[in-house]
Amino acid sequence: MHSAVTESSIEKANAQFWEQMLAMQLDPVGATGQRSIGPAHVLGSCDLSGEWNGRIEVRLSKGLAICATAAMLMQPPERVQPGDTLDAIKEIANMIAGTLKSALPRPCVMTVPFAAAVAEDCFALPRTDDSVTRFFRHETGELMIRVSERELFVAASECKPDLECFARRPPMQA
Repeated sequence: MHSAVTESSIEKANAQFWEQMLAMQLDPVGATGQRSIGPAHVLGSCDLSGEWNGRIEVRLSKGLAICATAAMLMQPPERVQPGDTLDAIKEIANMIAGTLKSALPRPCVMTVPFAAAVAEDCFALPRTDDSVTRFFRHETGELMIRVSERELFVAASECKPDLECFARRPPMQA
């Protein structure tokens, strides 16, 4: 990965959001081999373009998504509605992606966050040539943050949540 985003910068951005905004502690999970967030999770993502192109995504297990939404809305978890959860995940993605964006080369523009409920499992390696992923644990569930660098990508709003959304497009013609 050719950017300044590291496992440490993901951990710091994550802690800044969860601890300062929601007074919740999420502990990093050791980075050993492929790991899964599990089925029935919620995805939030922001695409970035400019000197750096790619996607920052957060995936929360259903339990953690409901707990975070309840904390953000200051209401009991049993009153959280699915639409509330999607709105909360968009805000979580926006806050974490915005913090990570500050480590990326400028200029770099970030899209409006996208969120979706995902039925399928999602697997990730801690690091590949074009991505870095960190997992975090809370008593109510797990969080996965993945930063993926790509030359060109399909906007998150054009994706089906269960598919890999990066695809090469031909360059724009003048």
